[in-house]
Amino acid sequence: MPLKYYIHDGPFELECGGVLPELTIAYHTYGHFTGDNAVWVCHALTANSDVADWWPHTVEAGRFLDPAHRFVVCANIIGSHYGTTGPLHINPATGDAWYGGFPFVTIRDMARAHLLLARHLGVERVQAAIGSSIGGFQALEMALLAPEFVGRLVLIATSAKTSPWCIAFNESQRMAIEADATWDERAPDAGRAGMMTARSIGLLSYRGSSGYNATQAERDGEEGRMEDFRAASYQRYQGEKLARRYNAYSYHLITRAFDSHNVGRGRGDVERVLATVSCPTLVVGITTDIIFPVEEQRFLCDRIHGARLEILESEFGHDGFLVEHDKLNTIIKPFIEKK
Repeated sequence: MPLKYYIHDGPFELECGGVLPELTIAYHTYGHFTGDNAVWVCHALTANSDVADWWPHTVEAGRFLDPAHRFVVCANIIGSHYGTTGPLHINPATGDAWYGGFPFVTIRDMARAHLLLARHLGVERVQAAIGSSIGGFQALEMALLAPEFVGRLVLIATSAKTSPWCIAFNESQRMAIEADATWDERAPDAGRAGMMTARSIGLLSYRGSSGYNATQAERDGEEGRMEDFRAASYQRYQGEKLARRYNAYSYHLITRAFDSHNVGRGRGDVERVLATVSCPTLVVGITTDIIFPVEEQRFLCDRIHGARLEILESEFGHDGFLVEHDKLNTIIKPFIEKK
């Protein structure tokens, strides 16, 4: 499906006091809107709005995002590299790209932008809002900002508030970017080498030991020099892969937005805030996830009235939500189809 753009009419005020003089939102849709069949997907950290591209075997016949039955919408988040206003876009006030001057953005800002796009598309209510990881942050915020908008809520490998453990991983990644001698240069490829290292740090938390040991072990009898370990080459490959498609300014910015997630900010106690979620909610945890351990999903489920918890068995850690599409379909499809 082609990438589409919505240009918001007027400035967009941010939660922390900054202002975007203009806001362009890049998005994809799949299927046809019938008035009551919309499903909103919120993407994860460095993904884009093309769900079929980054979430394999979900936007397909017989799956929970089957475009023959559902109108699937996914919007690229503010600050990202994939079309929505971000650090490489032009700041109208200066006529030059924002780069490091892009204002601080929160998860709540991203959710508010999604709701703007929904209004533009004429979607007053979605059958379900679905998000994994930072996407789960956004989906939860949408349910809190606009209870009437979300019919059902699916939260996968996510939490109510970013933990110190997550923040520590993100800060280490930002430190890697900041240690790059080119960081803060006003150029699209500034901090590129640092971002490659940052990505390798992040991957450790996404896969964990079980994921690496299952996929990157040396084969018995495998020949090669001692420095050619599969796990080492995998880290370098993944860093280079991200550097070819992303920019360090967006990576730095969005990890900071990730850290901002706290449903209780400005609202009160987190537990009381979760108790106000009024829609049927499915929470999915992954057994080997070390960045969002299952106890964080149990916390959500225990405090959202009537929520259901499903535990997905996987050896792929946090990335299990990208890999275990058959298991996820078995869990999610009946939930969003339930009358």
